[in-house]
Amino acid sequence: MKIQGEELWSGTSIELLKALHILTRDGKINADSRRKLKQVHHLTQLIEPALKKLLTKNPHVNIVDVGAGKSYLGFILYDLILQNLPETKMIAIESREELVTTSKKLAADSGFERMSFIHSKVEDVKLDEPAHLVCALHACDTATDDAILLGLQNHAQAFALVPCCQAEVASQLSLKHPLSSHPLHRREFGSHLTNVIRGLFLNAHGFKVTVTELVGWEHSMKNEFILAEKISTPDHPESKKARENLLKLVQEYGIHPKLLTSFN
Repeated sequence: MKIQGEELWSGTSIELLKALHILTRDGKINADSRRKLKQVHHLTQLIEPALKKLLTKNPHVNIVDVGAGKSYLGFILYDLILQNLPETKMIAIESREELVTTSKKLAADSGFERMSFIHSKVEDVKLDEPAHLVCALHACDTATDDAILLGLQNHAQAFALVPCCQAEVASQLSLKHPLSSHPLHRREFGSHLTNVIRGLFLNAHGFKVTVTELVGWEHSMKNEFILAEKISTPDHPESKKARENLLKLVQEYGIHPKLLTSFN
């Protein structure tokens, strides 16, 4: 099915897209919504194989969407994939109460019974069940780190992350360093370094990490997709090597990212 040039997955709920304000009431889509939909569709495609792999190892799988916002990812993932996988559950975490209230109503209206919402800051969340697959779409600055830490605390076996607006490490870089002497370079290098740290951190906890582009750069400049899948333990030689490389890296640049405050 196509809407103004945008290819939709078979079975996509047009009414759901209207309720999410991706489509207008008369079924049209603007440029911003088209970019958003393309990103979420592509992320859904990237998540599906990891999700099905988890289901071969677990009788039930919980997907936790961190910093869910309006829950575009959660609703579209449920609509396209989870409806046909009764062994799965979607848990969305969002700190803005009005968004949680709206999303709860939409989930009820859509009949998405295995979709639930938690109104909380990520660092305050206490889950009473495992977070098998943790997702974070455009989680700003250290919110991606909060998603990683929440996952590790709740026995995550996979992560699907699209980071955004990494500012923490850039603010810690020395202006004397040649790679950060100009504000633009400082911001971009800090952003790149942040995701390198995240990759090594996950490696150090026994995850295999794959980093790719989410969509074409014409759709978003915040375009890095990090997929991590648990394959070993922190005491594995490869995990220990990743930890050593990570500690050397932060020492070399004199930085102290939030993610490493939990490194023990």
